[in-house]
Formats: sequence, C-alpha cells, structure tokens
Amino acid sequence: MASGACDVCGKTTQFGRHIRHTHGGRWERKATKKSRTFRPNVHKHRIFFGGASLRVNICTRCLKTMTKSV
Repeated sequence: MASGACDVCGKTTQFGRHIRHTHGGRWERKATKKSRTFRPNVHKHRIFFGGASLRVNICTRCLKTMTKSV
C-alpha cells in the first residue's frame, strides 16, 4: 500500500476544492477556489490475527469498527 493509506480498507488521500464563502457581487468578486487534499486519519496499531501480532497502518474508522465487532 501507499504511505498514509489504510491497510484494512485501502483508504488513501483524496483531492478536492476549498471554496471560500465570499460569494455575491459582480464576476470579479467570485468565490476563490483552492485545491486541497483530504487525508485519512491513519495510525500504526498492533492487532492480533491468527495468534500472531501484526503491525498495520489502520484508519480510525476501521479501528472503531474493529473494536465494536470484538
């Protein structure tokens, strides 16, 4: 997997836009748009799988789901 990606679900960095809330007026004063990245909240965590301890990069959503199911 790529760095910063979740080893469980495969969630990686996504790209989007940041749009300011300064709308209105003539076309010269349109809202400014900037490119930005949305990164998953990934942590290094030890999980026990098949009697062995594995060190994985896991996002907090997968970690929450894993603790709910156990």
